[in-house]
Amino acid sequence: MKLISWNVNGFRSCLTKGFLDFFNTVEADIFCIQESKLSAGQIELSLEGYTQYFNYAERKGYSGTAVFTKKQPLTCSFGMGIPLHDKEGRMITLEYDEFYLINLYAPNSQAELARLEYRLTWEEDFRRYVQTLNSHKPVIFCGDLNVAHQEIDLKNPQANRRNAGFTDEERLKFSELLESGFIDTFRYLYPEQKDSYSWWSYRFNARVRNAGWRIDYFCMSERLKDSLQSAEIYTSVLGSDHCPVGIEVNSFS
Repeated sequence: MKLISWNVNGFRSCLTKGFLDFFNTVEADIFCIQESKLSAGQIELSLEGYTQYFNYAERKGYSGTAVFTKKQPLTCSFGMGIPLHDKEGRMITLEYDEFYLINLYAPNSQAELARLEYRLTWEEDFRRYVQTLNSHKPVIFCGDLNVAHQEIDLKNPQANRRNAGFTDEERLKFSELLESGFIDTFRYLYPEQKDSYSWWSYRFNARVRNAGWRIDYFCMSERLKDSLQSAEIYTSVLGSDHCPVGIEVNSFS
């Protein structure tokens, strides 16, 4: 089974920049997007063989997530069930027979860390949410997590030490999340691989210079690790300031 995640940084824009070419080529069983920036009714999308789920932010042109799945879920839910967090369209959870899939777009701590306190609250609540699911059946969660976990995960760690996405606080929360029973699939397979990034600033020709950050992830319950076959970062795919990431897994049964 192939799963793909992509922060499209505006879905309508990405659709004009080759989204469907990649979508049709990669032939994912489950395809997740973040930062759709959509409101209900803004697009009509024909994806033969896929069921579509959208979670919209209350604020227009902001945030938002979607999942396109060939594999029919048992249930679908939006958000964590916490009103503080559920107004921005940041999460979709699909329940399947063998596992839960969570597509999420973690909040950015923003310039001057204006939203860091909220981000840390969100992290605590998300960890409790995913642990609850994990107590019932394994979990795969993916998306733009807005954190570079280790120094190897961004080009210039020293210069970014107190910038959003690389604060000690955010990195610690991600460590705590993994330590609660999950693996970062890419680092599990490639613990020492450098210069592998999924986001580049539009400024300073960063993508051409590969001065990027790895902030897009697939993580899974540790007890699923033997099913993991591959993890990939599709760095050559354009259309957003992020590139897609993906995994392939064997059947869990």
